[in-house]
Amino acid sequence: MDWFRYQGDALFCEEVPLAELGAIHGTPLYVYSARTIRERFAAIEAAYASVPHLICYAMKANDNLSIVRMLAELGAGVDIVSGGELFRARRAGVPADRIIFAGVGKTRAEIAQAVDEGVLLFNVESADELEVIAEVAAERRQTARISVRVNPDVDPRTHPYISTGLRKNKFGIPSDQVLTVYRRARAAPFVEPVGIQMHIGSQLVQVQPIVDAVERLADLVQRLRREGFDIRYLDIGGGLGIRYRDENPEGPAVLAERILPTVRDLGVTLLCEPGRFLVGSAGALLTRVLYRKENGAKTFIIVDAAMNDLIRPALYDAYHEIWPVRRTDEPSEVVDVVGPVCESGDFFAHDRPLPRTQAGDLLAVLCAGAYGFSMASTYNARPRPAEVLVTDSTYRLIRRRETYEDLVRTEEGL
Repeated sequence: MDWFRYQGDALFCEEVPLAELGAIHGTPLYVYSARTIRERFAAIEAAYASVPHLICYAMKANDNLSIVRMLAELGAGVDIVSGGELFRARRAGVPADRIIFAGVGKTRAEIAQAVDEGVLLFNVESADELEVIAEVAAERRQTARISVRVNPDVDPRTHPYISTGLRKNKFGIPSDQVLTVYRRARAAPFVEPVGIQMHIGSQLVQVQPIVDAVERLADLVQRLRREGFDIRYLDIGGGLGIRYRDENPEGPAVLAERILPTVRDLGVTLLCEPGRFLVGSAGALLTRVLYRKENGAKTFIIVDAAMNDLIRPALYDAYHEIWPVRRTDEPSEVVDVVGPVCESGDFFAHDRPLPRTQAGDLLAVLCAGAYGFSMASTYNARPRPAEVLVTDSTYRLIRRRETYEDLVRTEEGL
């Protein structure tokens, strides 16, 4: 289960009252439940236990070192998309041979960094990228293992901004070009093609699109093996959705039931890259009400968090439940919950029924553990929030709140 819940009238994360965290660490504040992350990781492990597998956490969802380290200690690898994420993953203690390097725009310097580290796999996104990997590996006389990311042209049935498996998307190589890329990889002396990969989108509440794409990849594996390629890894990407509003997501157990017969027949190691599924519902953004404002047409609840702290509502019109930290008998009213940033897109909810709140009240924006802090910015010169990790009845600060001095620390010329 997810571990943000009321005990009496007080909202808790596991066994810690959120009001206490707000009083000690201030707001805005990200709060994470370690128990939720561990339980969700265990659910994936159980689903795939009958086949060789490796869960590679998509750390773009939340790259806090403490969270990455916790998952690594559970046995996870990571899926990275930049040299900075590689640096963070290694700093968090993730072994290089459990790291997959994805992304459509790897630079030569990032590729060199990953070759030197000895990452498990590069997910190749284009023929041009393969050439650079081959050149860098040859310069270092080190073997670079690769998977080719296939664009299977499968509709993931999700928000268009987080769809990645259609031919019109920038990601992956079309199925009809894949064999050519593998042949070029085999011809490169320091490149070893050992896997095949896909990722069709994020926040998928139904598994059928993934199943369809896996079947297409299985056909490609058979064709590659007929040409002598030793394909040992099948990477199905990530994308499993969570409940933000009224979704009823099909989870890893349902997906495993549908795809594991294919995986067993192929005799491959299954790789997967969950991000949101592991951390999304494990986090909440705690914010304090600053003002009420009524203009005759709308009632605005102005809070101290803003779109720079959690951009998903502004970027995707994403829905996040908002709960009062102290439950009351106040009647509900229809309000807009907005932040102080000078943009009309700075909101967390439009026309949302909420119990009447006053200045000083605390609200929790739920399911904010994925793509919350990791997409945060300092827009309007607003320091980024602190982060706290809760484990049972204890908690610790895992990122201090930024200061004004932090905002200018890297600037020069004055």
